[in-house]
Amino acid sequence: MEIKRDKYLKHLVESQQNGFIKMVTGIRRCGKSYLLNFLFY
Repeated sequence: MEIKRDKYLKHLVESQQNGFIKMVTGIRRCGKSYLLNFLFY
């Protein structure tokens, strides 16, 4: 089952090339790595 995270994904894509470091935080097993893998691969 996939949980839609369109809001977070859209925000990361829009600010991808602005020169700042992005930090994704959250509790364990909430989908941080999945979100970044989806974005960059």
